[in-house]
Amino acid sequence: MSQQDLTLEVLEACETRRADRRKFIKVASAATAAAAGASVLAACDGKNDEFNPIITPTPTPSPAPITDADVLNFALNLEYLEAQFYSFAATGSGLSASLLTGTGTQGSVTGGRRVNFVDPLVAQYAREIAADEVAHVAFLRRAIGSTAVSQPAIDIGTDPNGAFSSAARAAGLIGANASFDPYSSDENFLLGAYIFEDVGVTAYKGASPLITNKTFLEAAAGILAAEAYHAGLVRTVLYRKGIATPALVDGTEAISNARDSLDGSSDLDQGVRATGSGASIASNIVPTDASGVAFSRSAGQVLNIAYLNKLATDRGGFFPAGVNGSIRLSAAN
Repeated sequence: MSQQDLTLEVLEACETRRADRRKFIKVASAATAAAAGASVLAACDGKNDEFNPIITPTPTPSPAPITDADVLNFALNLEYLEAQFYSFAATGSGLSASLLTGTGTQGSVTGGRRVNFVDPLVAQYAREIAADEVAHVAFLRRAIGSTAVSQPAIDIGTDPNGAFSSAARAAGLIGANASFDPYSSDENFLLGAYIFEDVGVTAYKGASPLITNKTFLEAAAGILAAEAYHAGLVRTVLYRKGIATPALVDGTEAISNARDSLDGSSDLDQGVRATGSGASIASNIVPTDASGVAFSRSAGQVLNIAYLNKLATDRGGFFPAGVNGSIRLSAAN
C-alpha cells in the first residue's frame, strides 16, 4: 500500500469517525507511512475517544544514580550495628541517644549486655574496638551531614529465633531449638564479633569504587583500614585460642561457609584454619586470594548476610525492619 493510498484511507476514517486506529497501524507497511497517517488522524478533531485514542508512551525512568552520601549512609547502618554490639559487650551500654537520630525510621536495639570477660586481653580488645566503632558512627554522621540516616531497628539479642541464633544455626553451631549467646563467654563473644568483622572489611572494599569525592574516599579508606585491623585482631585471637580449643577454629569455618552460602555462588570467604602441614604450616589470619588481595562484597551481598537471606529482600536478621537509606535491597542468589 502506498503512502498516498494510506493517507486517503485515514481521511476517510476521519469523516466517518469510526476508524479503528489499531487496525490502521496494523496495515501500515512502513514506519514513515504510519507516522504520516497518525498525524492526519490526530488532526481530524484532536479528541481522545474510544475510537481515536491518543496514546502517549510512558518513558522508562532511569534509576537514580548512587551518590557518595548513599554509600556512606549504607556504611553508617553497618557501623550502628557494630557499635551497638561492641558497646554493650564491653561496657553494658549502647550508643547515646544523640547518635541515633537522622533521616528514615529510627529503631531500637533488641538485646545486648556486658560480657563477663575472663581473659583480660580480650576485654581490652573489646573496649578498644567498641571505642573505634562509636567513633566511626560519629564521624560518618558528621561527614554526611543533615541527610545522615538514623539508626534502624537492630537485633543483637539471644532469643532462639533472633539474628545471632539464626546465624549460628545456619552455620551448624547450635541445634534447632537452641540459642547462641555471644555475651556468655570470651569465646562466644569472639565468634559473634567474627560474624561482623570480615563482612565489614569486604563491604568497605566493595563500596570504595562507588565513591567519587576524594575526601569521602579517603575517609572510607581510613575506616576500611581500622575495620581490617579489628578483623585481624579477632581472627588472631580465635586462631590462638583454637590451638587449645579446635572447636573455635571449626566455628570460624562453619560461619565462613554460612556467609558464603548467603552471598552467592562464589567461595571466597575463609575461616582461620591453618594451611600447609609440618614445617610449612602457616596461619590464615588474612583471607586473601592468590595475589594476596582481600576480596570484596557488593552492598546486596553484604545485606544478604546482614538479613540472613539468600533472596532479594529489604529486611531481616540483624536489621528486622531493614536498613535506612536508598541502598536497602539484598541480592537475589
